Amino acid sequence: MKNCQSMKDKIIEALHKVKDPEIDTISIVDLGMVENVSVHDHDVTIELLPTFMGCPALDIIRKNVEQEMNDQFKLDKINVKFIYDPPWTSDRISAKGREDLKKFGIAPPPSQILDTGEWYVNCPYCDSPYTSLDNLFGPTACRSILYCKTCKNPFEAMKPVSTI
Repeated sequence: MKNCQSMKDKIIEALHKVKDPEIDTISIVDLGMVENVSVHDHDVTIELLPTFMGCPALDIIRKNVEQEMNDQFKLDKINVKFIYDPPWTSDRISAKGREDLKKFGIAPPPSQILDTGEWYVNCPYCDSPYTSLDNLFGPTACRSILYCKTCKNPFEAMKPVSTI
């Protein structure tokens, strides 16, 4: 392909259509999983960062990426690689991704963690700061279950995953 940067931009744009299999309001781009896209002639390599090791959705994500690339482009080879360096952290989630999480009913990760290690998030339903941690262990390794004291709804929140 003559203009690799232009093609790379088109691929990243197409990857916005690939949604997280468990949270269908957020793309893998806005979730911060796309680390690198390289284009060589008609061969494309897409490097993705899993949100946590052992994520059961990786095969689904790979197939969805390959399908989107096949639907959008005429490529000879699509190589989807999951890499672990650098590790994914929740600060990779874009501003749009944070809003997309709220639309799904999941509070985005906190932007600040106290020196004690405690963290707080507002309710994704009513935006109340009066929330409490109900269970550190949610349905996936990267989410916890909280409770809103204002609207009385339980909700999930993305854990503040960092490399510190």
